[in-house]
Order: sequence, then structure tokens, then C-alpha cells
Amino acid sequence: MWQIWLLIAGLFFIGEIITVGFLVFWFGVAALIAMISSFFISNIIIQTTIFVISSVFLLFATKPFVKKFIDVKPTNTNAFSIIGQKALVIKEINSHSVGQIKINGEIWSAESDNNSTICEGSEVEIIKISGVKAIVKAVKLATKI
Repeated sequence: MWQIWLLIAGLFFIGEIITVGFLVFWFGVAALIAMISSFFISNIIIQTTIFVISSVFLLFATKPFVKKFIDVKPTNTNAFSIIGQKALVIKEINSHSVGQIKINGEIWSAESDNNSTICEGSEVEIIKISGVKAIVKAVKLATKI
């Protein structure tokens, strides 16, 4: 019977490799514990009970420990760090099309906060981020020649 428990453990470990939740791993460990018990106990009901009890115990006993290392907290990207900063318009922003700005060496798509036209070369302030576009307002307007 130990071969069956070893096969079940292997399937759980393969399942853990496929998934990313670090949950199925404990079923594999419990199957190994049931495999060890099969050397001493021949009753399949007792072996299965050992498997179920050890699975539940491992899941609840290790959850706080695993949560420290695996817990993914939502984080903001650096995109929001540019709000309030000044940028240079490199492609005219007008009400008909999205322009472009350059800030910290990066080029962003940009829209005016009030649908006004902002000429190339103007300085703008980034008010907010909407999707992948920066919403800006004019600070210093460039003069067209």
C-alpha cells in the first residue's frame, strides 16, 4: 500500500509545481506521513484518517508561518510617484489627440485636464494618472514661432 501513498504524494507535489498557492504541498506531505503509517498499520481506513488529520493539521499549523513569506500585499507602481512633478511637452497636447510628455527620461502619453491645447516645449504639472496617460495642466506655455 505504501506505493500508492507514494504515488499520491508525487501527484500532489507535481500539482504544487503547477500551482502557485503553496497549498497542495501539505497534502503531499500528509500522503508521505500516511505512507510511513502504512508500514505499521495495514488498515486503509486508518491510513486515510491519518492522511486527512495530518493534512488539516499541516494546513492550519503552517498557515501563519507561510503567510509571512508568501503574502503578497498590493503595491502601487512608481507611476503614481510622478504626480505633482513638472514635465516637458514633447508632442503637442490638444483636444483632438493625446500628446506626449517627458519626465525623468521617460515618455508618457498625456492629456490636458481641461482639453486645452498645450504647445510642444511647454512645461506642465502632472495632476493624476488615468490608465496609461498622465493628466496634466500647463505651468509655463511655450511660444510658437
